[in-house]
Amino acid sequence: MMETIVLEELIMSGKTKRQILKEKMKEKTVYAPFVYDGMTAILAQRAGNEAVYLTGFGTAASYGLADVGLITLTEISERVRIIDRSCDLPVIADADTGYGNYTNVMRTVQEYEHAGVAALHLEDQRWPKRCGYMANKQLIDKKEAANKIKAAVDARVDSDLIIIARTDALAVNGWQDVEERLGAYAEAGADMVFVDGIKTLKDVEEYQKRLSGYSCVFNNVPNLPMERCREYGSFPLVLNSGAMSLGWMIYEKEAERFAKTGNVQEMDMNDYFNHLLGVMNVQQYFDIDQKYSEGK
Repeated sequence: MMETIVLEELIMSGKTKRQILKEKMKEKTVYAPFVYDGMTAILAQRAGNEAVYLTGFGTAASYGLADVGLITLTEISERVRIIDRSCDLPVIADADTGYGNYTNVMRTVQEYEHAGVAALHLEDQRWPKRCGYMANKQLIDKKEAANKIKAAVDARVDSDLIIIARTDALAVNGWQDVEERLGAYAEAGADMVFVDGIKTLKDVEEYQKRLSGYSCVFNNVPNLPMERCREYGSFPLVLNSGAMSLGWMIYEKEAERFAKTGNVQEMDMNDYFNHLLGVMNVQQYFDIDQKYSEGK
């Protein structure tokens, strides 16, 4: 099974998830789908992905909340632990603004690092922040944001933990401010940079042209065709919310069908239940119980 292969690779290499993520990004583009709980992380790994991305939007939604700064450090760092435990893949995680001032940023990095994250990103929005694809975002001063990156770099214990500096300046001030900000954040010690709010292929072209000297993250929320995006250059890390969003769309559609008819789309429910037992590796729990029950 795919998850066994990944675990064996991890063990045989003698390397950490952080080291493996760094190496893979040097070799090729790593695709990391949005996940927000243990089940989505397990499914992402079984599907053959090489990393997962803990989404702030999805985490907030799983609490029945909008992504407008309502999720706390305690809540999201617990999700990091759950996801890191649930799969063998490197976890890249949304750390919002660091949940406060410089000391808060340092604690955020420490909590995420202890929780097992391989990479995290910090953004330059004013708190309370909002999803990068929402309107009317506000930014903090460039120097303050750069100092937050410095604090994050100083707080990490493992130098292999990847600190990503995200800017939301594109929608607010345009590309010139994006370049100035990310230059300052890289100088402050960020390992990678991340322009959020990319919407068009023209944006992708500008991203590659203006920031080709940096290691860049591409958050492909609009699901732009990657074969076209690659015409402008490659990204070491690509995130995508599509699988998560499609899952919600299907649930919404089938819940509506059920409300109207009392049934969902025709399917073999017994067969899928057995599939889920395999997904969750239920047999291992039965085997453990049997092993330690012998001789009672």
